[in-house]
Amino acid sequence: MEEYSWKADIRWADIDPNFHVLHSKYYDYAASCRMAFLTGHGITPALMMAKHIGPIIFREECVFKKEIKYGDAVAVLMKMDKLSEDYRKWTFVNELYINGDTLAAVVTVDGAWMDTLQRKVAAPPAEFRIGIDQIPKTNTFRFV
Repeated sequence: MEEYSWKADIRWADIDPNFHVLHSKYYDYAASCRMAFLTGHGITPALMMAKHIGPIIFREECVFKKEIKYGDAVAVLMKMDKLSEDYRKWTFVNELYINGDTLAAVVTVDGAWMDTLQRKVAAPPAEFRIGIDQIPKTNTFRFV
């Protein structure tokens, strides 16, 4: 898969007093995109609960390029930039575009899978790897 895109719906509650999208919503849109992809590729919250494993975040950064305003059409693209050989740790990059072609922000997230019983980083089960392998990769993707 070369590209995955998710459409964000801007709600009135997402707008700040300057009439553009709150900075925290950029992070929310990126997280929703990632979860939509995972869920759509079999890594559902129900499976995560059954397998006692879920995603955690170590670092999340957003570089803001253009403001998003109420009424803008927002597409969130997702790619993986890094993945540990055992699939435990990863880096995702989300790009938020407005009205088709204007880059509004780049969200980069470093995270891992956590065993929710042992409360430590763990390799995901085999059925997760099938979905993870379908994640589009950046041009600079590498195993770490």
